Amino acid sequence: MRIGCNDEAQSQGVYDSVSQSDFEKTREDFIETIGMIVQADGFPRISGRMFGLLVFDGGAHAFGDLARALQVSRGAISSSARLLEEQGLIRRVSKPGQRQDYFEVAENPYQTLLKRFAQRAETSRERIAGFAQVVCAENPEICQRLQDYAQFFDTIRQCTETACDRLNSLKEQENA
Repeated sequence: MRIGCNDEAQSQGVYDSVSQSDFEKTREDFIETIGMIVQADGFPRISGRMFGLLVFDGGAHAFGDLARALQVSRGAISSSARLLEEQGLIRRVSKPGQRQDYFEVAENPYQTLLKRFAQRAETSRERIAGFAQVVCAENPEICQRLQDYAQFFDTIRQCTETACDRLNSLKEQENA
């Protein structure tokens, strides 16, 4: 399957260091790999493929061009775009004189993902800790197992927040 490349990538000279066929193969493999990664996290593969294309190519891509490049229906692009927008990973933009929607990677999408992971971990910790409180007086062994499980999610939250802070710091260094 050939996944169309935008003209911006070509004009930036991204083909200069590798042959076009090697570059296209790498690009296609990247897009498909991101689709599989996202699918493994419980989301539609096409959403991952769309995100992968936007990350790899950069810039804003027209709605119809995404459908053609990924060889999927406009409905699939619409659903994927809505999901990715809701997750804060892409944003919808417009171009003067153009009626169709364009999509590009949102600012700081990876920090957004990490913040969501941290929120989910905290919610899980709170829920499990609530169960632990109920059983602690009755059964110390169960209580300890539930507290250990809650601590697991607290550790995930802390590590995820640290990773987010690190990404923010790196971004600040880039912009300095």
